[in-house]
Amino acid sequence: MDNTSMIQRSLQHVWHPCTQMKLQESQPLIPVSRADGVWLHDFEGHRLLDGISSWWVNLFGHNHPHIRAALIDQLNRLDHVMLAGFTHQPVVELSEKLAQLTGLGHAFYGSDGASATEIALKMSAHYWRNTGRPGKCRFVGLAGGYHGETVGALAVTDIALFREAYAPLVRLAATVPSPDARAAQPGESAADVADRAVGALQTWLEQHHADTAALIVEPLVQCAAGMAMHDASYLRGVRALCDRYEVHLVVDEIATGFGRTGTMFAHQQAGIRPDFICLSKGLTGGTLPLSAVLTTDMVYQAFYDDDVARGFLHSHSYTGNPLACRAALATLELFEQNDVLAGNVAVARHLTEAFAPLTAHPRIQHARQLGMIWAWDVATTLPHFSRRFHQHALAQGVLLRPIGNTIYAMPPYVMDEETSAFLARGALAALQATLAEEAAHG
Repeated sequence: MDNTSMIQRSLQHVWHPCTQMKLQESQPLIPVSRADGVWLHDFEGHRLLDGISSWWVNLFGHNHPHIRAALIDQLNRLDHVMLAGFTHQPVVELSEKLAQLTGLGHAFYGSDGASATEIALKMSAHYWRNTGRPGKCRFVGLAGGYHGETVGALAVTDIALFREAYAPLVRLAATVPSPDARAAQPGESAADVADRAVGALQTWLEQHHADTAALIVEPLVQCAAGMAMHDASYLRGVRALCDRYEVHLVVDEIATGFGRTGTMFAHQQAGIRPDFICLSKGLTGGTLPLSAVLTTDMVYQAFYDDDVARGFLHSHSYTGNPLACRAALATLELFEQNDVLAGNVAVARHLTEAFAPLTAHPRIQHARQLGMIWAWDVATTLPHFSRRFHQHALAQGVLLRPIGNTIYAMPPYVMDEETSAFLARGALAALQATLAEEAAHG
């Protein structure tokens, strides 16, 4: 097998996600034959450093031996059984573990982040219906929020590209201002921006709480909005408002969970407990698709009844798949065995040092870092900056995909000083090459 034949076969038969396929004529696909650690390998001996954890899912490097061994063992025991009317050891143990970590005791499983969003929204609205308040069936999210691309999830996703394409299909939720710290006026702090955003939410809830089921928030980092980061005080403010106005608080930890922001879950930095938490991406260490929604005893009890119609009406054929649950358990075991959160502090330190020349570049604005997330906004007028930078990064042997004019890095947690330096050099060289195109562009 070689790269060229694999590319041709893929273009002939595979429709790639969120991709304008015609562009692949000038930007060839990257065939991957195998992966190990932080590296992706093609069919001809080349390799790329995975600087974005393969869309933010990979925590401990590809092909991790502990997760691999757990999957092999599970495959020898039980591959799959439906979860309706049945149960099995991996799903029970994972649910117990997630309850211990989140303080929310009831886990409902899906296969991806968008499914988790849909589950949480449906569960919230159905809760209010079961408790005699069916009018509370609307939702509110943040400007720039992203929660998935299925029709229900798009309702609370404030990304113009998606909203405009599928508007006739979507029952759009309301949006309130984001607490994005980049919106700070002269003399303001990130906490000041958060306070303004809390005030805007309060004004909105005063008028609309009677028909609002839930507020959905990406805690601390709105990833698809260009890694927009906000002060933890915002989460404390919205928790108080949701309590006051009887609105559920859904935290979307699909991208921010499992240590990515420095704590196991981002909302824990605010000292709050949500009504729902959505989990996916890093849940299985980047090996298998799995998502989970956890909620409170109060929500669970509202569905506990003899009437089938009062039960939660949602299912997936592969809900709680044993292999995926076992991968998740192995991933959580790595956190316990290796004190990952403490270790990540040191990893982040040498990555930040390696990124210092990029951070100091005169065209960089709003350099920011939280846990194992780094982001830099680039002052540029170059058309298609993201696409051009991505190609230059590939030429340097690193996988980085900017969001608009925002370069970001979300590498696996197993970066060492050598790979950190390689990633940082590649990012800086890609920026310089892209800005050289701008100069030539004119």
